[in-house]
Amino acid sequence: MMLDCAAYHEGTPLSTSLRMDELPDTVAACTLPSDFVWVLMQNPTYEEFAQLQKVFGLHPLAVEDAVTAHQRPKVDVYEDSAFVVLRPLRYDDASKRLDAGEISLFVGKGYVIAVRHGSWPQLEDVRTWGDKRQALLRYGAVAAAYHVIDTVVDEYEAIAESLSSDVEDVEAAVFSSDVSAADTNQIYLLKRELLEFRRAVVPIHGPLQDVLRRRSTIEVPKGMLPYFRDVADHLVHARGTMESLDGLLDNVMEARATQISVQQNDDMRKLAAYAAMIAAPTLIAGVYGMNFEHMPELDWRYGYPLSLVLMAVLAFVLWRAFKRSGWL
Repeated sequence: MMLDCAAYHEGTPLSTSLRMDELPDTVAACTLPSDFVWVLMQNPTYEEFAQLQKVFGLHPLAVEDAVTAHQRPKVDVYEDSAFVVLRPLRYDDASKRLDAGEISLFVGKGYVIAVRHGSWPQLEDVRTWGDKRQALLRYGAVAAAYHVIDTVVDEYEAIAESLSSDVEDVEAAVFSSDVSAADTNQIYLLKRELLEFRRAVVPIHGPLQDVLRRRSTIEVPKGMLPYFRDVADHLVHARGTMESLDGLLDNVMEARATQISVQQNDDMRKLAAYAAMIAAPTLIAGVYGMNFEHMPELDWRYGYPLSLVLMAVLAFVLWRAFKRSGWL
């Protein structure tokens, strides 16, 4: 369904509550390079997109991707428009998990169409933002597209900080005196969250750099380049943080695996020590339990107590030796 629709003329709202049937006349009235129409849709169907496709001449492949969703972040450039797919993320503090959404942007001469799958992020504030940044809106549709991209990328930096805090907590648990506090499952889940973060950040970084270096067919006004450069810097920072955290988690995982291996070796040494302490008395008991007729000390009055004392002494000597060697 269509959540928001507005038209801008030289940075000033021309109409802020357009209906779908009013779009053809509104588009025809947008004659200046800075004039554009802003449309926000949520979970649209092909039927709902049919009129938009007719009015703005949207490429059918881009429409298909926008409606079906589940696309990887990308920038597709067509003859007179660009189709951008973004993967907005949000971090749930309670579950320590990332939730991923999807936003598709159609950017062309005189229009910006945002397609949101899910209920976030809130893009209805484009008009509020435009009222405060009318100087930017004079650059036309590219300015509105910048605001949407900047909204998504700013959240990446906040998520990077949250993930950094989680990784630091895991690292502290692994190298704490209480080794049992380190949870291998938590380390693995953090690796999965970083993978989700990578899927959102990395694919969009290259096309944005191409735009800034003028290697792309997408034309960005010179006045907007510093703003897109700022977005690119935020992406670089988020990507660098992600790669650092990924490498740190690899080291933490190796350290945890080493700790588990050492702990298992300690457990095996303890088991071997206790087995030896039990084996020595068992040897004596086994000798005197063979029931041969002619055996020493069978008729001796103190033979039984002596054998018990000998078993206890052997067990103590072994315990003392294992204790000194660090096995126990």
